[in-house]
Amino acid sequence: MTELRNNAGLSRRTLLQATGAALTIPAIARTTAAFAQEKLAGSGEVVVYSYGGSFTDGVRRLVYEPFTKATGIKVVDVVADLSEPQVKAMSQAGRIDWDIAYVQPQNYPSMHDAGMFVPIDYNLWDEESLAGTPPRARLKDAVELFSVGLLLAYDQRAFPKGGPQNWKDFWNIKDFQGSRGLNADDYVRNPVIALLTAGVPRKDIWPLTDDKLDRAFAKLNEIKPSITKWWTAGGEPTQLLINREYAMTTAYDGRVLATIRQGAPIKMAWDGAYLRPQYGTILKGGPNTENAQKFVAFLNRSKIAAAWTQATGYPGPNTNQLDHLPAELIPLLNINPEIASKTVIEDAAWLASKRPDGKTNANYLQGRWLAWRAQ
Repeated sequence: MTELRNNAGLSRRTLLQATGAALTIPAIARTTAAFAQEKLAGSGEVVVYSYGGSFTDGVRRLVYEPFTKATGIKVVDVVADLSEPQVKAMSQAGRIDWDIAYVQPQNYPSMHDAGMFVPIDYNLWDEESLAGTPPRARLKDAVELFSVGLLLAYDQRAFPKGGPQNWKDFWNIKDFQGSRGLNADDYVRNPVIALLTAGVPRKDIWPLTDDKLDRAFAKLNEIKPSITKWWTAGGEPTQLLINREYAMTTAYDGRVLATIRQGAPIKMAWDGAYLRPQYGTILKGGPNTENAQKFVAFLNRSKIAAAWTQATGYPGPNTNQLDHLPAELIPLLNINPEIASKTVIEDAAWLASKRPDGKTNANYLQGRWLAWRAQ
């Protein structure tokens, strides 16, 4: 569980830290009777997994309550640190108590192969939802709910003449002096940003072949002496920037966004940021499958997608939500097309694939990372 939590960067703790600083949330999710099309109306309930704390408080107010008003279906949320162990246990027991679970991309393939999810009914989606949501985010039996970006964040006070704008600047200790931070446990994203620094184009990052990894770790050797503290919890990087213990660091975009909106002198640099999606799935055998389909369709409407972004700081994939978000927020979001064009999107299928020795590529990467860190 520790491995999954560290690899995803999305433990319940991390998400709560990322959303602990309340955003200023306008009333963008007001719904009327006309908003709910007849095909989404219903009764009863839907049981939805969530992370708890401020994350769930936000989506209750801006997503769940509007859904109930529009459709007549009550949302019952259940909280767990990670959903996958719970879903697997329910599947083995032959009793599925939830309807919707959030699944980390590396865990999705094996659970999909085991037949744990039902196909998404895209016939319930309206035209703007389908048009605004790219095909890569609409799998047969899963939908991208939101993406977390790992990006370069820096302290403006440390660079009054202009701060670092990409990973090459992060490695450039001559022109951009100051203490650096990296995640101690991120055995996937750290090598990727090192490859970008080494000059590998974004489109050529995947697969992470052994020769590419050799280049990545050679590059990491260069920056290792300048890492003054290896962070482990999602709230650490921004706090260390505020305290001036870091001049620059990797950080999760939602956490940086919340801190900026509180007035902290922190800047984002999106060039080469790493995006990792989180999937929403409807569990096979769940008690309210029909209502779950309606919930997923509702969630991906542009106004509700915007409400989700406002509530959590982590945007879903429907780009039409940009029409319903405050103008000052858009330059800070990974859903912004200008920003998205600069990012690397995780290849979860490759990470989950098995090598000749039976290990997954992710497990192999972890082994190489741990050996490098121990040097």
